[in-house]
Amino acid sequence: MVTRRYGREWALQLLVQFDLYTPESLEAAIAAFWEQQLQLEVEELAEDRREAREIFTSTDPKTRDELATIRKFAEERVRGVWSERAEIDAQIEPFLENWSLYRLGTIERNVLRLGAWELVRSDIPPAIVINESVDLAKFFSSTKAGRFVNGILDRLARHVRSHAGREAKEETFTP
Repeated sequence: MVTRRYGREWALQLLVQFDLYTPESLEAAIAAFWEQQLQLEVEELAEDRREAREIFTSTDPKTRDELATIRKFAEERVRGVWSERAEIDAQIEPFLENWSLYRLGTIERNVLRLGAWELVRSDIPPAIVINESVDLAKFFSSTKAGRFVNGILDRLARHVRSHAGREAKEETFTP
């Protein structure tokens, strides 16, 4: 089963790659990433590795449909975060307390960007966004990174909710 978790992992991998080496063409870089994922899977399957999964090479129509959906999910996040990263960074910075975004590790910075984008731009509940972001930070970095990401995104989520609540009240009570 191809899940949103895979989509977030792939989105994070792309964002980290772009953060380290800015692509000349976003679309070409995304296409190259998917080709690389296919090649890695083919190699893992050929070597009969334990972690090998048949996702990109599957002929099962259900798996192919799931993959298409999750690729779209991942690409939406990558394009959104990459195109709005200056605004996202500005949203995150106030919650870092004595840190700047560029002092953070590349993984942590991009997990925060991805989580912040989802908090603001998606209809996914904040608790799920934060949990998924923490899991990504723990998986790709460390337990400490997970706690750090949790604290920042939790404060950002509360800020976003309170700001949205104020806007709703202003719209409701505007004379």
